[in-house]
Amino acid sequence: MIFVIFAVALWSAIDTASFGMIILRAIICAIVLQVGYFIYVLGKVAMHSRAKSRGKAVEPVASGAKGKADLPLQRPLSR
Repeated sequence: MIFVIFAVALWSAIDTASFGMIILRAIICAIVLQVGYFIYVLGKVAMHSRAKSRGKAVEPVASGAKGKADLPLQRPLSR
């Protein structure tokens, strides 16, 4: 995300935009990226829940990540 915002700012500077315009374009770029990322994550969650409700096999969101159910139970040490 930072690289894309930097590229937009650099492109604006090369385009001889004013400092205020460079900042405005960078802010608009950041907002568009965040909204796009939010929509992407929302879609992934919706697809995941839809597939889970249909009973299809669902891949874990993060491969290799363990949930609480996968962890062994830890008991306190007794004396």
